[in-house]
Amino acid sequence: MSVQPYPVLPTRIDRRSDTFRDNREANLAALETVEKALAQSRAGGGEKYVERHLAEGKLLPRQRIEMLVDRDAHFLEIAPLAGHKIKGHTAGASVVGGVGVVSGVECMISASESTVNAGAINEMGVIKSGRLAEVAESNGLPSINLIESAGADLPNQSRIFVKGGRGFRDLTRRSRDRAPTVCLVFGSSTAGGAYIPGMSDYVVMVKNQAKVYLGGPPLVKMAIGEETTHEDLGGAEMHSRVSGVSDYLAEDELDCIRIGREIMSHLEWTKGATPKPRVVEPPAHDPDELLGIASADIKFPFDAREVISRVVDGSRFSEFKPLYGSSLVCGWAHIHGFPVGILANNGILFTDSSNKGAQFIHLCNQSNVPLLFLQNITGFMVGTKVEQEGIIKAGAKLINAVSNSTVPAITIMMGASYGAGNYGMCGRAYEPRFLFSWPNHRIAVMGGKQLAGVLDIIKRESAAKKGVEVNEEQLEFGKKMIEAQIDGESEALFATARVWDDGIIDPRDTRDVVGICLSTSYTLPVEGTTSWGVFRH
Repeated sequence: MSVQPYPVLPTRIDRRSDTFRDNREANLAALETVEKALAQSRAGGGEKYVERHLAEGKLLPRQRIEMLVDRDAHFLEIAPLAGHKIKGHTAGASVVGGVGVVSGVECMISASESTVNAGAINEMGVIKSGRLAEVAESNGLPSINLIESAGADLPNQSRIFVKGGRGFRDLTRRSRDRAPTVCLVFGSSTAGGAYIPGMSDYVVMVKNQAKVYLGGPPLVKMAIGEETTHEDLGGAEMHSRVSGVSDYLAEDELDCIRIGREIMSHLEWTKGATPKPRVVEPPAHDPDELLGIASADIKFPFDAREVISRVVDGSRFSEFKPLYGSSLVCGWAHIHGFPVGILANNGILFTDSSNKGAQFIHLCNQSNVPLLFLQNITGFMVGTKVEQEGIIKAGAKLINAVSNSTVPAITIMMGASYGAGNYGMCGRAYEPRFLFSWPNHRIAVMGGKQLAGVLDIIKRESAAKKGVEVNEEQLEFGKKMIEAQIDGESEALFATARVWDDGIIDPRDTRDVVGICLSTSYTLPVEGTTSWGVFRH
C-alpha cells in the first residue's frame, strides 16, 4: 500500500477573521437546535411510556440496536428527525433505522419505536420505512428488523394502507435478490406487524413476550365467536413448536439478540467489490474548521476546495480541468481509502461548468469510481448571453449524465440547493445512495425573496394588461407573506422532517459519514456505464 501521489490542497482560511468566527458561532447554534430535536426523537413516546416499557423488563429500541451492533462498530442512523414538528407525528416517526455492522456484516437495521403508540406505523413511518428499504435495496444489504408493532395506526389508515403494502413487497423482493431479512420479535406484533416476520427469511421470537397474530383475542371473538388466549393464538412457543412461523425460540431479549448475531454470522456474507488497498491518511487540514468555512448565510459563497481538503484522505486531490468551468470543481480523491470522484459547486452553473461535470461523470463511470456531490448551488445561470450559448443544452447534458450514471452516488447538501441546480447536482429525485445535509442547508425552487419578487412582477404585469391599478399595500403584504412561507419551508429541519434527506449531520462528521456510505455502497459490485440518453449538440 502506498500514499496517493495526488497533490495536497493548500488552505487560505483565516481562523481569526470575523467571517470565520461568525460562521462558526451560527453553525454551532444551528447544531444545538438540531441536537434538541434529536433528543426528542431519542425520547420515544416520553417518560411515562418509556418507564412503562422498562417496567415490563424490556429493553428500549435503541438499547436493542446498541447490543446488536458489533462493539465499536458504526451505526449510521437514517432520517432520525422524520416527522419532526409535523402534526400528528413524533420526531423519528416511530421507527429507528440505519446502517450498522452485525457479526462483521454491514446491514440495514430497523426497530419499532414501541414506546410510541405500541409501535404502530403512521404515515411518516411508512415514508421513512420506505426510505430504509430503498437504502437496503440499492446497496444490496441484508436486513435485521427488531419488531414490536401494533401494525397500522388505524385512525389514520387512509394515509397508510395503500402505500404501506410496499413494505411487504420489498421484503420478499430482497429475499429473491439474496439479501435476506432477519426478524427479531420482542413483543406484540399484530396485523401488519405480523406480516413482517411472516415474510422474513429468518424469525426469532422471545419466549413469553412475542405475540404474533393477524387479529388478537378480542377480534377473534368478535369475528368468529372463539374464546382464545394470546399464547394459543400467537405466542412465541406456539409459533416455534406448532405453526412454524418462528425459526428460533429465545429465552429472553438478550438471547434473541445473540441468535440474531449468530444468524448474520453463518450467512458467510461477502461484499461484491473491494477497492484497491490504500494507506488511509487523515486530512492535513482540521475538519473542525468546517464550522467556520460553511456560510451560515447562504447568500455568501465559500470555496469548495476548503471543504474538500478537510474531508478527503491526506487533503490530497487531483483536480480535473482546473482552468475550465471554474464554478464546478471536479476531481479525484480517496475517503477512508475508498476512491471517489468529487463534484463541488463553487458558484452558479454555467455552460462550461455543466459540460465539464457531464464529462467528469462519464470518466468516473468509465473507471468504476463512485461519485460525491457537494451541493451549494442557486441554480443554472440565466440571461440572453447564456441562453444563446446553449445553457439549456449544457444543463440537460449534465442532468442526463447524473440520471444515467450507474456508479454509487452520495450527495452532501452543504449550502443552497435551489431550482434545477438541485437536479444537476444529484438531488433526492436522482436517487443517490445516500443524501445528507448540513444545518445551514436551504432547499427550494428559489430563495424566498427571489420567489416573492417574481410573483410581484407577474402580478404587476397582469394588472397592467387588465388596465387596473395595483394596490401597493396589499402587494407588499403578499410579498412578505410568501417570502416568510418559502424561507420557513426551505430550512434544513423542515426538509429532514419530510425525509427529503437522510439526516442533518455535523459538518465535522462529513468525512466519516461519507466513508460509511462508500463502504456500504461496496456491498454490491461498483460498475459504471457507457450508455447515455441523447445529448443535444
